[in-house]
Amino acid sequence: MDRTTTTVSAVRTVGPDAVTIDVATPADFDAAPGQFVKFSLPSVADEPRFYTISSPTVTETVEITVEIDDDGTLGPHIAALEPGDEVALSGPFGSAYYEGEDRVVLLAGGPGVGPAIGIAERTLDDGGQAALIYRDDEPIHEDRLAALADRGVDVSVLSEDDAVGTVAAEVITGGGDEQVFVYGFADFLDVATDAIEAAGGDAGQAKVENFG
Repeated sequence: MDRTTTTVSAVRTVGPDAVTIDVATPADFDAAPGQFVKFSLPSVADEPRFYTISSPTVTETVEITVEIDDDGTLGPHIAALEPGDEVALSGPFGSAYYEGEDRVVLLAGGPGVGPAIGIAERTLDDGGQAALIYRDDEPIHEDRLAALADRGVDVSVLSEDDAVGTVAAEVITGGGDEQVFVYGFADFLDVATDAIEAAGGDAGQAKVENFG
């Protein structure tokens, strides 16, 4: 979809310096959880940013999770958004998205938890299974993580890099019906790749999105 203007439906605080933004799904827009969109604010300096979809579907609204940098160009404006405000989207983009896999193992660092949660929720809704490993010093989306755990997802929230490999060895089976996903910044991707390989998985077959 080319750049299209739409409106904000809801803004929610989901943790320290983090919000989710729901925007009305534009006509003819479709995306899978894990893909990302180009997002901008027409009312301010129109400097687009890329954000990964964190909702399990985009039937009525598209949700993105944003870490707010109060010193950034867009951060203060994003934090101040209210229902009815105009935003612009284009996309979707990316290849690290859910495609109906029977079992997913999701490794997320920092804001990478947004798409990981969306994929886990969608997998369960489709009758599949999920495990989620989340590394963050200040976790966000704790209510949705708790809801996933209540639905039977093996959820691990970790404060140390070293623990990622230990948990990965417990949840990665290497079975043919299993797809591993990795979302986060470059430093976490290195940790996750090592963890996958140490667990007997194939990091080369993982679906990976590098946040920079």
